[in-house]
Amino acid sequence: MTLALGQAPAVAQPRDLPDFSEVVERVGPAVVNIRTAEKIKMNEGQAEMNEQMQEFFRRFGIPVPNQRRGAPRGGGTPDDDGPMRRGVGSGFILTADGYVLTNAHVVQGADEVIVTLTDKRELKAKLIGADQRSDVAVVKVEATGLPVVKVGDSNKAKVGEWVMAIGSPFGLENTVTAGIVSAKQRDTGDLLPLIQTDVAINPGNSGGPLVNLRGEVIGINSQIYSQSGGYMGISFAIPIADAIRVADELRAGGRVVRGYLGVLPDDITKEIAEAIGLGKPQGAVIRSVVAGSPAEKAGVEGGDVVTKVDGKIVERAADLRRLVAAVKPGAKTTLTVFRRGATKDIVVTIGEDERSKKPGSSDSDDGSKDEAPANAPSAALGLKVSDVPEAQRKDLKLKSGVKVDSATGAAARAGLREGDLILSVDNVEVATVKAFQAQIAKADKNKAINLVVRRDDVTSFVLLKPAR
Repeated sequence: MTLALGQAPAVAQPRDLPDFSEVVERVGPAVVNIRTAEKIKMNEGQAEMNEQMQEFFRRFGIPVPNQRRGAPRGGGTPDDDGPMRRGVGSGFILTADGYVLTNAHVVQGADEVIVTLTDKRELKAKLIGADQRSDVAVVKVEATGLPVVKVGDSNKAKVGEWVMAIGSPFGLENTVTAGIVSAKQRDTGDLLPLIQTDVAINPGNSGGPLVNLRGEVIGINSQIYSQSGGYMGISFAIPIADAIRVADELRAGGRVVRGYLGVLPDDITKEIAEAIGLGKPQGAVIRSVVAGSPAEKAGVEGGDVVTKVDGKIVERAADLRRLVAAVKPGAKTTLTVFRRGATKDIVVTIGEDERSKKPGSSDSDDGSKDEAPANAPSAALGLKVSDVPEAQRKDLKLKSGVKVDSATGAAARAGLREGDLILSVDNVEVATVKAFQAQIAKADKNKAINLVVRRDDVTSFVLLKPAR
């Protein structure tokens, strides 16, 4: 570029950077520091070892860990019955009469919770309820006229928008950090899709608010991705819309009631979706169905692909878990499933999720076998199968299936092994060895054969590729 004599070069006009100071002034007073204390229960042997270690430190002039002047041996305070485990976190005030929102892991196991306000008042808090699966907890302090946060709409948060966090990293109260929303709908939680940011979050920030430039809380800072234990540029927050729903249930009844279906869902790959005729890889494939569960009673089967719940699209397994959990126990829900090349609706009466233990499976065998001949079509695939004994079929509640007696060659490469149960071939159920061999014989030898296989109590798709 040629400049005329005396002409100054063009300079790009800088865009104004965000000023968080007004937001901090509005939101800061409603952010609290949370300290917890938990009595450590030690047996006699542990207590003796603790004494020996402290004596070792004293003998060599090393400061005794957790030992304060005037404190008895064991690290507790003079009024304690034993040593205490202490923690620090953050929270924010939801209501003027003292309800405070934080993370469940901040207050988990605590025998004492102390909330410190920005005016330095320290108030003893009562735990109203904590939900480990969503990592949301509510505590209550006895006070009135407290400053409160303004709750925003986390669903309207945009990737790239500025956000900030206020909390107590490493116990440093009222610390403000800022960054942007990096991504939404991250499947790092059990039930909640999290907001990813690059806001600096460290131990002690947990439970504090994630705030937008309008001064609205859009999330609870909850997790970080770290290989060192400290901040590495990736943080996660619980969307406030989900957190408030959980908090309302905790305040109402002290616990969260969730719907229960009784299945083990998994994501479906593009290769499997194409092989079974589903088209695009959308939905949750059912790998197993819990005996006696609402799913089994309604007729859901292993190998079904759930594509919708009450008309809401299921993109992946996490969506199925969340949609079912949101259903009130006792309500009827319609599952749209893809089964053996066709779509059908199944009406399920949802149960209550009580986190019951998964029942074990039986793998009995009475020894009677109807083996496939060596020259059968499956032999070329390295498969040797037999009919499932009637006792085992009844025990496992099987409507179809043949048992794998040996797997070599292509079958072994596909991951099949002795004891597996093959329930269907290319979307067609096979109840006997004869039916299995007939279906294998009809399969296109230039394409992978789609098998639905049950191993123990887990059902999955297996693509059997003939050798070329």
